[in-house]
Amino acid sequence: MALTFYWYPNCGTCKQAKKWLEENDVDFTSIHIVENPPSKEELQDLIAKSGLPAKKFFNTSGKKYRELNIKDKIKDADTNEMAEILATDGMLIKRPIATDGQKVTVGFKEDTFQENWL
Repeated sequence: MALTFYWYPNCGTCKQAKKWLEENDVDFTSIHIVENPPSKEELQDLIAKSGLPAKKFFNTSGKKYRELNIKDKIKDADTNEMAEILATDGMLIKRPIATDGQKVTVGFKEDTFQENWL
């Protein structure tokens, strides 16, 4: 099954991850995370399958994250509330996100991609 690869073309980390997928002949469909952000329900599913805390899905180094003071908004939020906030703006989501429908990776680390997508 082809990977679904949520990315932002201007993001250096996303470009590295995309290049890695191409160089390793991994079949994937790319989705522009800002133009087509995952829905609240999709995010809840991604969070659940990733095994990571929902907070790991936030782009904490992003301008929007700081401008909107998300750190304080999610301090006591549950996964449902966090997914709702994430779904409002693709720039709030840490990227890239890759999934095959079973596993999910967030961000790009070559060893993590090697382990999960080869």
